[in-house]
Amino acid sequence: MTAPDLSGLKFGADNLLPVVTQDARTGAVLMQAYADRAAIERTLATREATYYSRSRQEQWVKGQSSGHTQHVVSVHLDCDGDSVLYRVEQTGPACHTGAYSCFYTPLLENPESSSGLDGTLERVYATITERLATLPENSYVARLHAGGLDRVLKKISEESGEVLLAAKNADRAELATEVADLLFHTLFAMAEVGVSPGDVAAVLQQREGRTGLKGPKEAG
Repeated sequence: MTAPDLSGLKFGADNLLPVVTQDARTGAVLMQAYADRAAIERTLATREATYYSRSRQEQWVKGQSSGHTQHVVSVHLDCDGDSVLYRVEQTGPACHTGAYSCFYTPLLENPESSSGLDGTLERVYATITERLATLPENSYVARLHAGGLDRVLKKISEESGEVLLAAKNADRAELATEVADLLFHTLFAMAEVGVSPGDVAAVLQQREGRTGLKGPKEAG
């Protein structure tokens, strides 16, 4: 395999260039950091997202200490050659604060998009995985985890019944609440087993726009 041509990289006066990191499964921008030539070369060779810390003056691999690793799917150079895009499969939260993405402070938002689920499920999932990793005191996730997988599966069954009842009663507010509870506990079960929202999205994307797929049997 031919080694990538890095001659187009235009490093700054500090021999670094910015790296934007994007979740390959959701499209969300996760973080922005810096890399020197050695960090980029290591990323290309290992597919482990590698950066250069300006404060510590050393190379670092994402997730080496936290366990929140980034498997690099692709690396792209921008048109001017002075920045790089890592597209990654993120394990756990990307931000050191425990947030799914470092870009969680809004300065300007689209009111229409803010009312949807776009990115919300990934952020909730990241919070769940962070709580499972740290098991903080007084955490609902920690208490559920201590009860074992059967406890959360029972909650999923209970919440499913509540969803059906709210839908049958055409209670919009109650239905929204119960669906939120069902989604949360389903995400919890996924985190316990190691299935990410991206894994589910990949299945749905494969089905999107296709017909004739084997699905649930029709009743009656």
